[in-house]
Amino acid sequence: MADQAPPAAPHQLPLEQLIACHECDLLLRKPAPEQGERVECPRCGYELYTHRHQVLRRSMALVVAALLLYLPANFLPIMQLNLLGQASEDTVWSGVLGLYNSGMQGVAVVVFLCSMAVPLLKLLCQFAVLLSIRLDIGRSYGLLLYRIYHHLRDWGMLEVYLMGILVALVKLADLADVSLGLGLLCFIALLLVQVWLEVTMSPHQIWEALSGEDGHAGD
Repeated sequence: MADQAPPAAPHQLPLEQLIACHECDLLLRKPAPEQGERVECPRCGYELYTHRHQVLRRSMALVVAALLLYLPANFLPIMQLNLLGQASEDTVWSGVLGLYNSGMQGVAVVVFLCSMAVPLLKLLCQFAVLLSIRLDIGRSYGLLLYRIYHHLRDWGMLEVYLMGILVALVKLADLADVSLGLGLLCFIALLLVQVWLEVTMSPHQIWEALSGEDGHAGD
């Protein structure tokens, strides 16, 4: 009986069968996990990825929900302020305009980019990527948009803006009558949906679907 050939070393395998740990750079043979199974690095224990169930459908639903929440979160009143008989309502957009009109144009541009423009661009990129996989069209554009999305991730800072709003509410409560608006609830909901989307939209499954290795992305 002939001896069985030893398994090939990682450096002898095709690139599509390999994966590198992001923490310790260990080169591994890419496993084939079951639905919901988590893959960890055997050397440092870092989670390489989790093979999620129905990634495409769940991610698409979350993206649509986030896009529906975007307008009310940014243009509905975050709070109503009543000071010495004068009432005013503030939104994210009015805050940007207030900064710009008060001479702080640079700060206004940064707030606009990080709290409104970049989050919207991220959602549109995610929607276009999921749509290209779903309809099986424009995969090359989908790859480009998904790379753009990853570069934008560090610039969308809704959580920082939310902390600023909460700090302002606490400080203003001692000076005037402050009541929360529907816009704040929508803003918090938008932030939570985006966090949920980051967890659900498994990067390795999306990359594989865009490259044609897995056309259904767990759908």
